[in-house]
Amino acid sequence: MNVIKKKPNWIRVKFPIGKNYQNLQKLVSLHQLNTICQSGSCPNIGECWSKGVATFMILGNICTRSCRFCGVQTGRPKKVDWKEPEKVAKSIQILKIKHAVITSVNRDDLKDMGTSIWVKTIQIIRSRNPNITIETLIPDFKGDKKRIDQIINVHPEVISHNVETVSRLTKKIRIQAKYDRSLKVLKYIKKKNKNIRTKTGIMLGLGEKRKEILETMKDIKNSKVDILTIGQYLQPSFKHYPVHFFILPEEFKEYEEIGLKMGFKYVESGPLVRSSYHAEKHVK
Repeated sequence: MNVIKKKPNWIRVKFPIGKNYQNLQKLVSLHQLNTICQSGSCPNIGECWSKGVATFMILGNICTRSCRFCGVQTGRPKKVDWKEPEKVAKSIQILKIKHAVITSVNRDDLKDMGTSIWVKTIQIIRSRNPNITIETLIPDFKGDKKRIDQIINVHPEVISHNVETVSRLTKKIRIQAKYDRSLKVLKYIKKKNKNIRTKTGIMLGLGEKRKEILETMKDIKNSKVDILTIGQYLQPSFKHYPVHFFILPEEFKEYEEIGLKMGFKYVESGPLVRSSYHAEKHVK
């Protein structure tokens, strides 16, 4: 049986409390919205929601892919909810969010892979919140440039797509994804619009070696990526890929320093860092 490793002290987080957290929780429930904070079992949910910051997940909460690290449910998704963009935009307006982060499950079952909903969501968010800035954490859309262009053309300030792990482990961890394809997606975005900030994230503790981490960071930098996040992989359940080891906080700090020397504009590196952690800083 797969055993979940005991978390070290530096991984522990406080139970989420506070008025802002409760308000956001009620709003998400009222409008039947999805957040990667909940679906992905993010350890920072208390900190972020207490600040009124959440990452909204569109196109439902069932993914067509079966990545072995991810806590989001896999299976046959429900029909697209065309009211979802309006509900997300209205919630952002009520919460007075200044920087919105939007992500989605993979919808390989749809002809356009969900880009129509993506575009509509961004457009309605902007119409309701004229001064807002937006980060889109997108799937790879199978590398389809036509679909990627649809996101670029609605001008989010940041477009993020996660490489997740080193090349050697990609087939084990991201079964339907490709390491090189993810890098090409990021490079293409920057080539099409140099004013859009590009961003990606990797997880550590999956069995990668230090040399592989540094090689991955170089590959990401060579793909013209501006922002890099590095965090500890945490196993969502017994069925998921096991944690091989926990990275010390000082090691994360070292990778941050190396990344900044490589030329990244921002590097968020720490045990609890996730894709959207401190996202509001990355747009500046």
